[in-house]
Amino acid sequence: MQKLLKTFEDYLLDNLPLSNTFHPYFEEALGQMLKAGGKRFRPMLLLCVVESKKPLLLNNSLPVALGLEMLHTYSLVHDDLPAMDNADLRRGFETIHKKYDEVTAILVGDALNTESFKQIVNAPLHNDIKIDLIKTLSTDGGIDGMIIGQAIDCFFENQKLELNQLEFLHIHKTAKLIAASLKMGAIISEYDLEIQEKLYNFGIDLGLLFQIQDDIIDETQSEEEAGKTTQNDSAKNSFVNLLGLEGAIKSADDLADKCIGELNSLDENLKNSLNELLLKYINRHKN
Repeated sequence: MQKLLKTFEDYLLDNLPLSNTFHPYFEEALGQMLKAGGKRFRPMLLLCVVESKKPLLLNNSLPVALGLEMLHTYSLVHDDLPAMDNADLRRGFETIHKKYDEVTAILVGDALNTESFKQIVNAPLHNDIKIDLIKTLSTDGGIDGMIIGQAIDCFFENQKLELNQLEFLHIHKTAKLIAASLKMGAIISEYDLEIQEKLYNFGIDLGLLFQIQDDIIDETQSEEEAGKTTQNDSAKNSFVNLLGLEGAIKSADDLADKCIGELNSLDENLKNSLNELLLKYINRHKN
C-alpha cells in the first residue's frame, strides 16, 4: 500500500500542471493544493482496484488517478471560497483565496477541473476505456453528482432538511465521487458490469460514512488536528446538527459495520487489495 501511494505521489509531483505564462504566481497557486497532500483516498481506491486484477496497468492508470485527484482538489478549492464555506485552512495550509486572492482561487479550480479530463484523455489506455472513464467522472463529478449536492448544500443553509434530504445532499456532494473512483478502477480492469455496480454501491455507502465522519470531526477536532477549518458547520445541514453528536456517531458505527460487511463480500483479490486502505478509514470516527 505504501509503495503504491509513493508511486502515485511521485507521479503527481512529476506531472503538476504548468501555466507557461509570465503570471507571477498562478503556476505556484495551481500546484499548491495538489502538493499539500491530503489522504489521496480517491486515486488510491482506483489504483487498488486496478492492482487487484490488472497490476500491469497500474502505470497506465496513473494519469487517470491524477485526473481524479485534480477534480477532487478543484472541488475543495471552490468549496473553501467566501461564497461557499469561507474557509481559511485546507490540508494544513492557507486556502488559495486567503494566500493569493479570490480570482486566483476560482481560476485554479477551473484549471484543475478541465485538466482532470485532459489527464484521462492522454492516458495510455484503450479509447473505449477512456470514454467510459470520462462518462463516469463527468456524471458523478458534475450536475448529476457533486455539483447538485453542492448547490443544495449552499441553498439550504440555515434551513433544516429531513434525513432523507440530507442523505441525498451528501450522496451527491461527497459519496458519488468516491463511488466513481471504485467504478473507474473497475472499468480500467475490465471487471464485468455486475462487479462495477457492486463496487459503485459500496462506494456510495463508504462516501456517506465519510461525510458523517467529517461532520463528527468538524464538531470534535481543532483546526490543527483536522488540518482544515473546523467548527464551521453551524449554518450547514450536517449529520451532527440534525442527529446530535451521539446520533451521528451511532449512524457512523452502523454504516461502518455495513461497509465492513460489503468489503468482506468482495472476491478475495479485490478484498485484499482494498482492505489495508479501507480499514484505516472505516472506523476513523472512533479515533
